Amino acid sequence: MKKILILPVLLVLSSCSTNQIKTGEAPNQTPLIYQSASIPKVNLTLPNEEKPEKRHHSIIEIGKGFFGDDKQKENSTGDVSAKSEKESFLPRIASYIKKGIASWYGPGFHGKKTATGEIFDMYEMTAAHKTLPIPSYAEVTNLKNNRTVIVRVNDRGPYVGNRVLDLSYAAAKKLGIQGVGKVEVKAITPLQALPQIQKTAASQNKNVYFQVGSFASQTKALKLQDKMAFNNLPEPTIRATKNRKKTQYKVQVGPLKSPENAEMLSYQLAKMGIKDPEIVTASRQN
Repeated sequence: MKKILILPVLLVLSSCSTNQIKTGEAPNQTPLIYQSASIPKVNLTLPNEEKPEKRHHSIIEIGKGFFGDDKQKENSTGDVSAKSEKESFLPRIASYIKKGIASWYGPGFHGKKTATGEIFDMYEMTAAHKTLPIPSYAEVTNLKNNRTVIVRVNDRGPYVGNRVLDLSYAAAKKLGIQGVGKVEVKAITPLQALPQIQKTAASQNKNVYFQVGSFASQTKALKLQDKMAFNNLPEPTIRATKNRKKTQYKVQVGPLKSPENAEMLSYQLAKMGIKDPEIVTASRQN
């Protein structure tokens, strides 16, 4: 009778021993890939809930506000979203300002190629700079008499001493610089330069355009023209110019009527992949 009682007890002890072994092996098993620990939430609220400083991306916004009234409240979500979308496409304002000595160059380089490949004209409002993008625009102020001009940077230089800028003959003359002079150079966007460009163009019986492409192939120029028409943009003009027996087909849209008109057109062009179009002038066609 005693032997019969011992057997169940042994079976129970054996079962308990097996369970202990399985429990001990569990920590060594590789966890399943989809089992992830819960991540504590991080409070990203800025101290005192201050709003980040507003950054401007266009000259129109800095002025009276192109995309609406400057007093527009931030809680109008739809308008703010549309404004942010437009700003994301428009070029940012260059942040370069420097004081230094400027010189000028003229007769010895007149008619020769600049760093952009253009022909240097000493009677145009242009300049050479060592690092500013080419082409780009800069506002130059003569610190002696406070005269200011806007120049198109289309060349590299100067490489004499520590001079910061080489002006064309025409730009130096308007600033009242004979030889060298101390100036302040401030990089600006094409849209900031537009009023001055239009004023100069009008005096020369010219209009101002966005140049959106320049091709050696007429077929490519026509394709771009068709693409712009497909995107409901104003139909561009294709101008054929010859240089050393080579023909370039330049696709230009305009004329540009105002900075507001130019900025909206710039935004529309950027949406189809054409960013920072070059501003050019061309003779008026009667």
